[in-house]
Amino acid sequence: MAFGKRSYGNRRNYKQSESTEEEEDKKARREERLNHFGDFPEDESQEVTLVELLRRPVNSYRIYFGPHYVTVHESTMIRYGMTKGSFFDKDAVQEIVQDNERQVAYSQALNYLSFKPRTSGEIEQKLLEKELDPEAVAATVKRLVDEKLIDDAFYAQEWTRQRINGKKKGKVVVKQELRRKGIDPELIDDALEAMGDDAELRSAEELAAKKWRTTKGESWERKRKTAAFIMRRGFSGDIARKALDNVLSSEGEDAEGLGTEFD
Repeated sequence: MAFGKRSYGNRRNYKQSESTEEEEDKKARREERLNHFGDFPEDESQEVTLVELLRRPVNSYRIYFGPHYVTVHESTMIRYGMTKGSFFDKDAVQEIVQDNERQVAYSQALNYLSFKPRTSGEIEQKLLEKELDPEAVAATVKRLVDEKLIDDAFYAQEWTRQRINGKKKGKVVVKQELRRKGIDPELIDDALEAMGDDAELRSAEELAAKKWRTTKGESWERKRKTAAFIMRRGFSGDIARKALDNVLSSEGEDAEGLGTEFD
């Protein structure tokens, strides 16, 4: 299965970038959550002195080691046996926290996917907005790809087919939409190429015929408005001209005098 050259964890700016200040705030909050036990004793294991159920995040627990604590999901607590009276050294706690971050990211990603298919870029963006560790986010996206729960190539192909055939959008607009979703450019090109020009031309012709028949005014004005309408739907100048030529031919008209409408 082809996924292009995407490197998870190095997301593209397919959405408008946040300000530097916002990014720094998120980074600070994330580091505080992951590393607030920096003064955890290095040389000896510490006893769990209290396990506290939190109201938020849901199903989360705060594990106290005397004055020190970490917050983990219930599944992580159970898996590592983090009960009162158990002992952990600093390295073990750090590994648990990182593993917990991956589990939280995976759980949130599955929830996000439960509503409809998503691209790897959309999943990555959503998890980073939750201020999760970028390494955990990258590992989660890779896991979802390996498990075939995300397939950017298939998504691009289906999106292209539905937008061109169903929504009567041109390839110019479809390409922009897929880029905003973080799809690899190679996969976008493959999906557009696989769709071919014939299907796009048929959609453009349907739009042209409907617009032509519902537009009032002089013939030259109707031609201009129809051409502009097709172009606004994301069809290239070449496709738009062919579509209008075909429609006008069936109506006993021609496309002369359109000027630079298709440029």
